[in-house]
Amino acid sequence: MPTESNNILAEVGAKTIETEFFSPLPDGYRRGHHKFVVVMGTVISGLGKGIFSSSLAKLLKDKGLRIAPIKMEGYLNLDSGTLNPYRHGEVFVLDDGTETDMDLGTYERLLDQNLTADNFVTSGQVYRHVLDKERHGGYLGRDVQMIPHVTGEVKYLLRNLAVKQNADVVFVEVGGTVGDFENAFYLEALRELAFEEGAGSVCFVALTYILEPPTLGEQKSKAAQLGIKRLMELGIQPHMVACRCENPLNEKVREKIAMFTNVPIRRVFSMHDRASIYSIPEDIHLGGQDLEILSILDLHNRVKPAYEDKARKTWHGFVTRLTGERKYEVNIGITGKYAALRDAYASIDKALEHCGTHLNATVRLHWLDTTEMDSLDGSAIAGGLEGLDGVIVPGGFGLRGTEGKIACVRYCREQLVPYLGICLGFQMAVIEFARNVCGLSGSGSTEFNEKCEHPVISLLPEQKEIEGLGGNMRLGGKDVQIHPDTLAAFLFDNKPTVRRRFRHRYEVDPQYIPVFEKKGLVFSGRHPEHPIMQFLELPTAVHPYFVGSQFHPELTSRPLHPSPMFMGLVAAAVRRRHPQVNPADISKRWLAATAKQPA
Repeated sequence: MPTESNNILAEVGAKTIETEFFSPLPDGYRRGHHKFVVVMGTVISGLGKGIFSSSLAKLLKDKGLRIAPIKMEGYLNLDSGTLNPYRHGEVFVLDDGTETDMDLGTYERLLDQNLTADNFVTSGQVYRHVLDKERHGGYLGRDVQMIPHVTGEVKYLLRNLAVKQNADVVFVEVGGTVGDFENAFYLEALRELAFEEGAGSVCFVALTYILEPPTLGEQKSKAAQLGIKRLMELGIQPHMVACRCENPLNEKVREKIAMFTNVPIRRVFSMHDRASIYSIPEDIHLGGQDLEILSILDLHNRVKPAYEDKARKTWHGFVTRLTGERKYEVNIGITGKYAALRDAYASIDKALEHCGTHLNATVRLHWLDTTEMDSLDGSAIAGGLEGLDGVIVPGGFGLRGTEGKIACVRYCREQLVPYLGICLGFQMAVIEFARNVCGLSGSGSTEFNEKCEHPVISLLPEQKEIEGLGGNMRLGGKDVQIHPDTLAAFLFDNKPTVRRRFRHRYEVDPQYIPVFEKKGLVFSGRHPEHPIMQFLELPTAVHPYFVGSQFHPELTSRPLHPSPMFMGLVAAAVRRRHPQVNPADISKRWLAATAKQPA
């Protein structure tokens, strides 16, 4: 017998105009085949919805299911490219060039898959789609309203994602909290989606916060209860509740949450603080929450046990190494102007965590604000860097902090400290080399001073036409041609070409390349067709590890497949701090990437 929701979709499919429903279906959409898991936050934002959602998604992918995550943001920006890192963390760039928020990085790392623009949407994008459609007569003369047209657009985006990525399960993460005004239409659209798709098609997960005031010494659930009550007032009954808390959720509070939310106690999960986010998937599995999702969405028959056994064994091995004792310890300095906020360099933080796990080394991070170094002399800067086993100068834009970064590069080059320059850090290495090795004292970048004497970094007129650059950034995945018999070739397994992600405007001016190369700087990675330098290094006979890339290697580092450039840095740092490192404790391959310090 057809259900009411069947009839609704049948009317939509027939494009019945005289109806209050507006829920167009993309071609190829299979109702009942595509399932949805919706993760929403209550009480406060920043609880880790992306971490929890991606951990759940990983568990389902490990069972052989096809997963498509999507982050839905309430702000009106069309993407995250212009957002201040202090307000929103790092900008994560996808392979197709989409600038997104940092949660997409969490999904890519945990799912070990590349995402696209379809996996990220903002209110601004939704409104633009609706208004463009209205201007082109797409609503056949109807007065365009929040309901059903804006909510209909949201449902279409979700269903279209399911079709395009052939997903068994679409994981929907709604940014912010349930009470945010700008998220109201998302939540209404998701309520409508559950109504139209029918029972067993949409699973709602509420992530809430359990207070534990130090003066009381106990967990309090009232704020969490009220937050979920707000969700229920919007017509959404959660199927599961994840409780973010400092310490493991006690049974009394768990019972209260279950009683006041109509959620079975077995589906109330403690998401307490952990040493690493990578331990969360195993904890969720031990709690049985992944099996609950399968039951709610009737997916047990799609699980591939042999596939799951292999995936879980591999991941368990990684987590065991991650949480186990390490034989070595290194200190890595991250020198940037957003050092006060670790989320501004979240992918770098994670890339180092991946490498430390694989190299049996505890990586201790030291965050150094280069803005404060701009006015310091060389000896003061050297004092701040003393004791570091490796230094990273990350990407960034603008003049502030650049002189401090250049001073850090000089210290690393002269004191033989392993160095990794990323994007702006690559450019700073070029400027430092020009000034202090090539004798070009007026070297700089036209980004900071258009009239500098030697614009070794600039936006060249002929480059504006390359790949449609114009005045915009090079964004997303691009090919990098690797020169043989170089450190870059060693790091990238002698592949002639690798694909990496970019986010920058300015390049090395080709007219200075002969000068740099004569003085010993090697540009071992270049654009396949144009004179664009994309990777630099000093020979290992001169320096134990000195590399830089115009691209962002941290964006493609994964827990089971760490970034080669970061692996080389950490291995060099281990060798610097522990000269007699045992090859049995750390991969011989990565030790070979570094040279012993010259006498």
